[in-house]
Amino acid sequence: MDASEAMARPQGGMEPDDPGASAPAAPGMDGGAETRAPDILDGEEPDLAAFDTDEPPADDGEAAPASVKAGRAVIRAHWQHAPVGPGVYRMLGADDAVLYVGKAKSVRKRIASYMRVAGHTNRIARMVALTVRMVFVSTATETEALLLETNLIKQLRPRFNVLMRDDKSFPYILLTAGHPAPQLVKHRGARSGKGDYFGPFASTWAVNRTLNALERAFLLRSCSDSYYENRTRPCLQYQIKRCSAPCTGEVSHTDYATLVKEARDFLSGKSRAVRDRIAGEMGEAAEAMEFERAARLRDRIAALSAIQGAQGINPKSTEEADVFAIVEQAGQFCIEVFFFRTYQNWGNRAYFPKADRTMEPAEVLDSFVAQFYDERPPPRLVLLSHEIESRALLEEALCERHGSRLEIAVPQRGEKRELVEHAASNAKGTLSRTLAETASQEKLLGSLAQAFGIERTVRRVEVYDNSHIMGTNAVGAMVVAGPGGFMRTHYRTFNIKGDEATPGDDFGMMKEVLRRRFTRLNREAPAVTAAGDPAGQSASADRAEEGCPARPDLILIDGGRGQFNATRQILDELQITDVAVVAIAKGRDRDAGRETFFVEGREPFRLPPRDPALYFVERLRDEAHRFAIGTHRAKRKKEFVKSPLDEISGIGPARKRALLNAFGTAKALSRAALGDLEKVPGINAGTAKLVYDHFHEGRG
Repeated sequence: MDASEAMARPQGGMEPDDPGASAPAAPGMDGGAETRAPDILDGEEPDLAAFDTDEPPADDGEAAPASVKAGRAVIRAHWQHAPVGPGVYRMLGADDAVLYVGKAKSVRKRIASYMRVAGHTNRIARMVALTVRMVFVSTATETEALLLETNLIKQLRPRFNVLMRDDKSFPYILLTAGHPAPQLVKHRGARSGKGDYFGPFASTWAVNRTLNALERAFLLRSCSDSYYENRTRPCLQYQIKRCSAPCTGEVSHTDYATLVKEARDFLSGKSRAVRDRIAGEMGEAAEAMEFERAARLRDRIAALSAIQGAQGINPKSTEEADVFAIVEQAGQFCIEVFFFRTYQNWGNRAYFPKADRTMEPAEVLDSFVAQFYDERPPPRLVLLSHEIESRALLEEALCERHGSRLEIAVPQRGEKRELVEHAASNAKGTLSRTLAETASQEKLLGSLAQAFGIERTVRRVEVYDNSHIMGTNAVGAMVVAGPGGFMRTHYRTFNIKGDEATPGDDFGMMKEVLRRRFTRLNREAPAVTAAGDPAGQSASADRAEEGCPARPDLILIDGGRGQFNATRQILDELQITDVAVVAIAKGRDRDAGRETFFVEGREPFRLPPRDPALYFVERLRDEAHRFAIGTHRAKRKKEFVKSPLDEISGIGPARKRALLNAFGTAKALSRAALGDLEKVPGINAGTAKLVYDHFHEGRG
């Protein structure tokens, strides 16, 4: 049964106007680290007196005893109406912000654990102290509760759950079906198209490298169907021996089907059989003195060897598996994931989940694995470095969702254990490098604060730049740096609308960018007014990555005194006082190292030539310049291929294609008579009149 079908009428604290109450329960898997409920026999009610004392929780930390007591009172009030059976519960804070999403076989027993006085960690104590309301959803089984919990965590991103920071899809190789000449392409996203999918690959680079080798080995086309249908002679891919050109009949469909079968067999794990078959054909060609054909077959074998030889460590007895290994250091977690398919290593990826540093690695891994397979199909075997509490439940949930059997195991010996240890070794090295880079980055951020006289700690730097050519295709760009280096997921671009700026007015462009940026920021993440109040920080800190808040501490502007004054004017207009501003004027002859800096309350100055802060500022400025130029070029390129038909409302791709096929160019179309437009297939009288009026408005 789907989790959405299993949702019963909301219980207890569920209110009709709750924004999260009707969240869709698409199947998914996720878990947050949870506190075990006290030992309560089925059907018995807990002794509430045991939970109601004035003693503070053990190791209370930041949560004040009075706040914890108030939170326990809220939980106790909702506990009376909590479902006895399986379900999902949400703990809500001020303004209905979701603090935590959890599941339980018995929701009533689980939330009773939060009413205890002693034994809570700092994390649980803070969570209880901030709780003002609870929401419950009943499900038919615990498995469905797990599916619903995962879906809600991914949607709501509660601050006290383990959060998977990078959940973008992995690339696959797709061998299409339903066409006389199937294509071999890279695919990312939903696997809705017909064909065979092979993967996942850990990176785009890995799948591109494999695709290039497969094209040389099997000569399969990678072009789109429309390109294929319109070819009258072989393209460059055929000339460089990376396609057999079925589009123009250079290879028969029968022979092409043989190439497709060989590619499918190779990607399905029958690589040795494919290589032996091609080697046999090469020997036959050589004996028949068909040396050119033998050379082509030799090159195909070399391409296949390149694919297999570049895979790194390849297992001998594990055909298909995902390997997860977690390590912890200095309160940070790193999870390394390796992908093995058809006895080959198809790459690995490191993750740094957001989790409370007091949690155990097994707790974090438990929650992470469930989130990882929320939208990804699992392999037949999943290997873990730590035993997780919900292993059996997760197996059942994954089998139910994907309709296939799989096993989750923690190997203790043999080749599988070696794979886990290899992943753990990589995770340890990755985390050590990341922590070292973070420490170095924090020193550089500290040097910025010292160089520009900023008294508070700098955790987030935003750098702004504009790019245009004589005012055309103007864009603004914002890059962000924090303790973890450049935060590329936080980068933003702004299409200059020109409401207050004339073409080429750099000051007006900068004002527009900053006004739009900080107006939205004030709305979504207002400045913290109560220092040290954890609840007051939730508006901004929870939506940002760990160590990099949503609001900047420093903004760098690429420009001189004029840009600095324009920036200060916008910040004063929006009453922003918690952000330092520095403008960077390029040095004489635009030489790096001779930049002049403009800071509030100081005369323009330069930094010493070998100051680390100077090099850091130059890196930030160059990154902003690169990002702005790249965005501008992409916009300009798009304008080059823009058609006048794009400006006509109601003309989509199909009608645009029909009109251009009939008249050839937009210029010829603009001169067409209304009667000629009406004769175009797929264009009715109303659409023809719309197109005609667009090109003839204002003409006598």
